[in-house]
Amino acid sequence: MKVDKSLPLEYSTEENSLKILGFWIFIGAEIMLFATLFASYFTLENRVGSGPSGAEIFEITPVLIETLLLLTSSFTIGLAIHAMRLNRTKATMTFFGITLLLGAAFLGVEIYEFMHYVHVGAGLQTSAFTAILLTTLGTHGLHVTFGLFWGLFILLQIKKRGLTPETANKSFIFSLYWHFLDVIWIFIFSFIYLKGMM
Repeated sequence: MKVDKSLPLEYSTEENSLKILGFWIFIGAEIMLFATLFASYFTLENRVGSGPSGAEIFEITPVLIETLLLLTSSFTIGLAIHAMRLNRTKATMTFFGITLLLGAAFLGVEIYEFMHYVHVGAGLQTSAFTAILLTTLGTHGLHVTFGLFWGLFILLQIKKRGLTPETANKSFIFSLYWHFLDVIWIFIFSFIYLKGMM
């Protein structure tokens, strides 16, 4: 395996560069998945039947907490990648760990939010609106859950092997995934929550 030391560690081999390219293609497929969910949401958001509307069930406080947690975690994963490029293993692991803790806190608030929806009678079978709302939020939540396990495995590999071209590549790809989830959340925050509260 030929390592090019003039490039950042995550791009330092041809295999690493191809993996990053492959991941960008995967992100393209994920964009299509969420675009489909958003299109379905916009089609069904007014079909509330006898169930509650967004304006009746959305609460600004948990949504703002979730947004703050996820935006902060996007910043800390950026710091982890910066530390990785400076070859600072401990700082990389610290910021990586903080990112995962913030992601777990985000999930905790989202679970509370789902329980609130069910409590006020906004379940999956209540109306077309509640079904697509919970499906869209749940799909994003599942992606965050997957990201937490994936990130934990990468963190354990860095602890065991240190910063190598392989662990750097995995960390960088994870950071792309995490930033992508953050961007999707901004769309959810703006076009589902804020729009729904008006």
